[in-house]
Amino acid sequence: MPENQEAEINSELIKRVPPPWDLKGEGIILIYSFKMDWVEQEGNLPKGLRGKFRGGLGFVMLVDYTESPVGPYKELLIIPGKFGQPKKQAITRIYVDSEASTQNGRANWGIPKKTAPFTWEKSEGTDQISIFSEGKKVFSATIAHGGIPFPVTTSLIPIDLRQLWEKKSYLTQPKGTGWGKLAKIKGLDIDPVFFPDIREIRPLLAVKVNPFHIHFPQPTILDESI
Repeated sequence: MPENQEAEINSELIKRVPPPWDLKGEGIILIYSFKMDWVEQEGNLPKGLRGKFRGGLGFVMLVDYTESPVGPYKELLIIPGKFGQPKKQAITRIYVDSEASTQNGRANWGIPKKTAPFTWEKSEGTDQISIFSEGKKVFSATIAHGGIPFPVTTSLIPIDLRQLWEKKSYLTQPKGTGWGKLAKIKGLDIDPVFFPDIREIRPLLAVKVNPFHIHFPQPTILDESI
């Protein structure tokens, strides 16, 4: 059986879980101010977003979902900033270690998820995360964190997504709350073919959030592009 045909059959066997979703877990948020040239050249932009970067804060997130409607899974994503008019954020690259999350993320919110294996090792004050492709480590990060916890909400760091997927726009505003501690990147290695190369860019802020809860509502779906 051809490999693409097998993948198609496997995707059809995955249960569709429509929104809304409520998820719990922990994660790391790296906040950036990416330059336009870097976003255009390195941000992994789909055709519909090229030339439409409008600035705003960028985010790299590493997430370990312990509870979701499709079970536990891990995630790495980048939101370079805002695009188009009105200005909306977009996830331009995202990996998860669950094919059920990949298929549902695409179908529910137009999020361009891809599936890849992760490892996530946790010790007191340190997280070590690695992501693999065909057995090769293509992303790894060591994050230290500590200090006094403080509340983190999407009221302070709003996420307002507009995702382009199969000639439709998906508008989604996730809402989340949690408790954060200041964090710092202690080590970072990236294969730029796999993920935008942020190694030479210093984040404005890094936060470890544990625990957190996030709600992904039913999106508004439009038959148009940005």
